[in-house]
Amino acid sequence: GGYVANSLAIMTDALHMLTDLSGIILTLLALWLSAKSPTKRFTFGFHRFEVLSAIISVLLVYILMAFLLYEAVQRTIHMDYEINGDIMLITAAVGVAVNLIMGFLLNQSGHLHSHSHSHPHSHVPQSNSPNTAHSSSHGHSSLAVRAAFVHALGDLVQSIGVLVAAYIIRFKPEYKIADPICTYVFSILVVLTTVRILCDTGVIILEGVPRHLNVDRIKEDLMKIEDIYSIEDLNVWSLTAGKTTAIVHLQLVPGSSSKWEEVQSKARQLLLNTFGMYKCSVQLQSYKQETSKTCASCQSSSA
Repeated sequence: GGYVANSLAIMTDALHMLTDLSGIILTLLALWLSAKSPTKRFTFGFHRFEVLSAIISVLLVYILMAFLLYEAVQRTIHMDYEINGDIMLITAAVGVAVNLIMGFLLNQSGHLHSHSHSHPHSHVPQSNSPNTAHSSSHGHSSLAVRAAFVHALGDLVQSIGVLVAAYIIRFKPEYKIADPICTYVFSILVVLTTVRILCDTGVIILEGVPRHLNVDRIKEDLMKIEDIYSIEDLNVWSLTAGKTTAIVHLQLVPGSSSKWEEVQSKARQLLLNTFGMYKCSVQLQSYKQETSKTCASCQSSSA
């Protein structure tokens, strides 16, 4: 519709929709890849393919956005363009209607999900129930639906902005400068939407610690486990979004080597259940007293 109407505002709004579509495709891709078994060459599986796809999709969006911005600047300078106000108005109205329907469906889905999995009249503590993890997953799903609803509201506001611009251009063609102005504003929204994706994928590629985890907190909780003397090494990184991996090297207190299975089990439970690790490896060693070693150059200099 934007191409037929020769409207950059419509095309920029469509570009924003493309970022949402990319997010949905990446989520489906992650679900599909998570079901595939690791191979001899890719022993961690294919989770990072999601990250690679995210970078490619964002770069594609930026290339298209740069082209639209270039056209918007040219139109602002020369003003030698015509916009079909009727087609622009119809396309913008359809966009607003679709966003209204999407927001309504997401809002209803969030309410139904909340009511179907809540038990307000229960007075039984649930902290030790085997359904705790199940309830937590439903809570996360409800949060995801609400987040999608908020995002849909943002898309609705943008579509309404395009509709207002279309209305102005349709009945006041001399104010067609509203079309490139919308392109400038919506390009900023596209950048704000995608910069978070770039930051998260950058952290994953550089094997950084996910933002929701604190390495110092993990070390403190590990040191609370009985018979652990020290933490020799701790590495935490993400295979992809939501799949965190950890490798920890622990030293046991003197005389507790026989309890290594119990210590390893507690450490694994802490990492997997408390901190939500997708995979973890716990290495143990018996206590070794550190001995100070003086290098030959230091001995010669002191002599």
